Amino acid sequence: MARYIFVTGGVVSSLGKGLSSASLAYLLQSRGYKVRLRKLDPYLNVDPGTMSPFQHGEVFVTDDGAETDLDLGHYERFTGIAAKQSDNITTGRIYSDIITKERQGGYQGKTVQVIPHVTDRIKDFIKKDISSEDFVICEIGGTVGDIESLPFLEAIRQFSNDYGKKNTLFIHLTLVPYMKASDEIKTKPTQHSVKELRTIGIQPDIIICRSEQSLPHDQRKKISLFCNVPYENVIETVDVKTIYEAPISFNKEKLDKIVLNYFKLKSKKNVDLSPWRKITNTVLKTKPSVNIGIIGKYVNLKDAYKSLDEALVHGGIDNNVKVNLTRIEADRLSSNEIKKNLKNISGILIPGGFGKRGTEGKIDAIEFARNFKIPFLGICYGMQMAVIEFARNVLKIKKATSSEFSKSGENIIGLMSEWNKSGKIYKGSVKELGGTMRLGLYEAKLLENSLIRKIYKSKIIKERHRHRYEVNIDYKSRFENRGLIFSGISPDNKLPEVIELKNHPWFIGVQFHPEFKSRPLNPHPLFSSFIKAVKTKNEKY
Repeated sequence: MARYIFVTGGVVSSLGKGLSSASLAYLLQSRGYKVRLRKLDPYLNVDPGTMSPFQHGEVFVTDDGAETDLDLGHYERFTGIAAKQSDNITTGRIYSDIITKERQGGYQGKTVQVIPHVTDRIKDFIKKDISSEDFVICEIGGTVGDIESLPFLEAIRQFSNDYGKKNTLFIHLTLVPYMKASDEIKTKPTQHSVKELRTIGIQPDIIICRSEQSLPHDQRKKISLFCNVPYENVIETVDVKTIYEAPISFNKEKLDKIVLNYFKLKSKKNVDLSPWRKITNTVLKTKPSVNIGIIGKYVNLKDAYKSLDEALVHGGIDNNVKVNLTRIEADRLSSNEIKKNLKNISGILIPGGFGKRGTEGKIDAIEFARNFKIPFLGICYGMQMAVIEFARNVLKIKKATSSEFSKSGENIIGLMSEWNKSGKIYKGSVKELGGTMRLGLYEAKLLENSLIRKIYKSKIIKERHRHRYEVNIDYKSRFENRGLIFSGISPDNKLPEVIELKNHPWFIGVQFHPEFKSRPLNPHPLFSSFIKAVKTKNEKY
């Protein structure tokens, strides 16, 4: 029978509930237990697919095509367990389902209310699609005290009563601020946050205190006293230099042992933290370094490219180099000053994106990478910009463009009207934006003797997609005659998946998002190869 752990947050948002949940999941997994992680988001969007990365960070995509919260990326990276559609839900999805059912007469004339209908729908989600898992860790988005979070908190309170207190555990993560002026660590915000929870009817069993400094004995004792939690269940998590220290930190605080003791369970095997110590040591102490320029639209928000950033770090770990990331705003990249802006960059990466803003800056950067033999990786939109750059500057199609952002010119890139997946036809749309893209895991065939085939060491690959525009296959022969090879293609030979340049040390564009499948303990081969190429270039010069 599964045990359920609910993780809530207090005082402020972005404290690290996702990392805490992922770290605990890894520790329980290491002790021999099967774990599942879920995220419950209180916003009214059906999913984050139509949200700007400036609002909510990156959109993480699962194998089965769900557009989800970025915390699911943390879950996958720490545990290696692939997330599913059934692991993320929002208030918007819940209300959409309920209203659809009500319109169809599914409630048989009853008044539809938050309690019990919304809370019952949340409880159904929590226990859905659970089979042999020992633990289900559910992270509740938002902050205790937010109006939006109330139905979720009420639902997990009810769930604990329904399922049994001995089978459920509440963890509350709060901020314990340090006041520099008075040289004091303040516990009052945590006390008020827990009071808010208890007003709802939830008594936390464990309190995780996020702080800049280690929590003194007196402050920890005060939190224990006023929040009605055993002293040993007040856990500190001091800011770490890399997120990969988190499992080590929580194990040192005995969080996993406390959880097992609560459920009266014994460890099936010893925790092995040596991989995380090795990763941490590599990330923090490695001296050789490479400078990667990420040229995009959302560089001012670090979480906008979270999986990408981590995948590059993983590539560095695999090559025993430190990866320095330089974020460059694409629409501020002037063609006249391109050499100046990129002079200290050893590798260029153009990530995914949407819309016209910043396209010319990206195209100029790609031309620079192509001409000066700088290792280049284009992902999704980045691959499409590489195709347009080559069409304009090599094929001399001066008006080469994409129908995504131009109504005139020659559309080298166009909207997919439909595509095939496992024998089923899916249709694209620009009117209904949510969930109408090519989403999730798709196959691609790799060309024999190509660089991409050597990197993957496989004829067929499966990668996650998130796009609604494609390179026009009709131009394939014209590109290949001039040295731009379509080295990966869909099984039906209709959709280009990978491009690469002949006579260039490392120049690859992919239509998919490899960053979603990279793990610190199992780096993605594409990022490992990219960083290796950058490292080799550095060593030559």
